[in-house]
Amino acid sequence: MGIYFGTDGLRGIYSEELTPSIAFKCGNSLSRFCKIKKVLIGKDPRVTGDILSLSIANGLMQNGVDVIDVGMVTTPAVAFLTKKLKCDFGVMVSASHNPPLYNGIKIFDNEGYKIPEELENSIERKFMLPASVPFYNVGRYKFRPNLIKHYINNIVANIDNLCGLKIVIDCGNGASSKIAKEIFNNLNAETIIINNNANGLNINENCGALYPQNMANVVIKEKANLGLSFDGDADRIIACDENGRLIDGDDILYILASFYKDCKYIVGTTLSNKGFENALNKKNIELIRADVGDKYVIEIMKNKNILLGGEPSGHIIVKSHSTTGDGILTGLLIANILKKTSKSMSKLVGYKKFPQISINVEVIDKFRILNSDKLTKEILSLQQSFKNEGRVLVRASGTENKVRIMVEHTNKNKALKSAQSLEKIIKELNNK
Repeated sequence: MGIYFGTDGLRGIYSEELTPSIAFKCGNSLSRFCKIKKVLIGKDPRVTGDILSLSIANGLMQNGVDVIDVGMVTTPAVAFLTKKLKCDFGVMVSASHNPPLYNGIKIFDNEGYKIPEELENSIERKFMLPASVPFYNVGRYKFRPNLIKHYINNIVANIDNLCGLKIVIDCGNGASSKIAKEIFNNLNAETIIINNNANGLNINENCGALYPQNMANVVIKEKANLGLSFDGDADRIIACDENGRLIDGDDILYILASFYKDCKYIVGTTLSNKGFENALNKKNIELIRADVGDKYVIEIMKNKNILLGGEPSGHIIVKSHSTTGDGILTGLLIANILKKTSKSMSKLVGYKKFPQISINVEVIDKFRILNSDKLTKEILSLQQSFKNEGRVLVRASGTENKVRIMVEHTNKNKALKSAQSLEKIIKELNNK
């Protein structure tokens, strides 16, 4: 990772870590790597999306690159349209699951995949050296929000009729607010849409994939077949069954693996639950663990030609359908399986997870803390005592000043106490 780019592009609080000036530099630097001289830009509904996307466009056009602005769309729609329209790159202005004061920049290559770290570093190195062309060669700007119809038509074409299913959909007041209802209604599902009043200030606020219990409560009340909850840019999904029990990314991958009979491998992450791994093994499916971050999952999927991958947080990639996590597509695939099997959602997930405790600790310098001998010693001690009954993972957040603790163990109380002991040490180190 560089100074600006993290595990998922550039991200930070608007006017602090991410400014219009940085967005301009990003666009201008990206222009140096364009061959066709055409870049597509989309954004989620955050109020800062306009100024940042236009700043990126300004930087691109200054050096002779044409810009196609598709307006408010989901992240997977940007990836799809970038490839379809044969653009050099696609740029999504979004902070995904983060609160409204954050924003971010994600970049996709001409095949719809997130660009590798090597290219991010090359782009970053050119931030301080702006490039420009004579006035007669500057890029042109086109606003084309209707292009979203191509994404909608493509995603609907891959799914059978969903008539008879009652589905609660939580849009998180994000980018899916514009298209989720249309897509599911086109497939004749009965939908109950919540949190689809995006105003740029309420994205992810007590709604969406980070707060899926709201969706689950509506499922119970409305006696729906399932619930689907998306984050701000709809590249993540958390679901629930007819009883309101939450279904995370591991559960979703398990459902998909059971449906795709030729599946021999699944790419997860270091956060994927040990119980999930054991359940896959019983189906003769091997779990390959990547670093946390969907781009690392996708990298392994591409290199090893693996169909399914994802994260417990709800980034799910089905390589035969998409080049990146797509919450709406995943929700449709789940609903499609539900319809074809005539089973209830609760019957599709049938394995036991290891109790898992996650704690996020805000810190001043996450890397100093992670390099502490005291913390390292405690982690090693816990791992040795757990043997095969649990796992410990302590890592730096790629997008925030936080240290993330994950402990799982067959004994939930032991997992909790172990996580709390690590939290205590981290807080002590932070105060020194």
